[in-house]
Amino acid sequence: MRRLYVLATALFWLLVAAFWAAGRWWPAADETGTALAERSFAPAELARHALPDDCWMAIRGQVYDVSAYLPEHPSRPGVVLPWCGKEATEAYETKNKGRPHSAQADELLARYRIGRLAADRP
Repeated sequence: MRRLYVLATALFWLLVAAFWAAGRWWPAADETGTALAERSFAPAELARHALPDDCWMAIRGQVYDVSAYLPEHPSRPGVVLPWCGKEATEAYETKNKGRPHSAQADELLARYRIGRLAADRP
């Protein structure tokens, strides 16, 4: 009887962990059950977020809201502020000094991703 209890308990927690892991890897779905579309931002929308307390920037075709991160940036926020509301790939990849950001910076940047930059339409 004890063996059955231990087996059932282990199976229960294994299933809980499996459901938790599945929820982390599968995309969110709307009420119809289809995956939610990734949000896309036009360059004009990006440009409307060019203030220190509302700072979005595009890097490698992705849009990031870095407003909350600016006070934590290792260098002074003034280095980042000119790029708010703009396409900032070159500035990010060179840090304006010819040196790339680290892999840790790329991981940190991913936390602030809010969508992708849409192509500019003529």
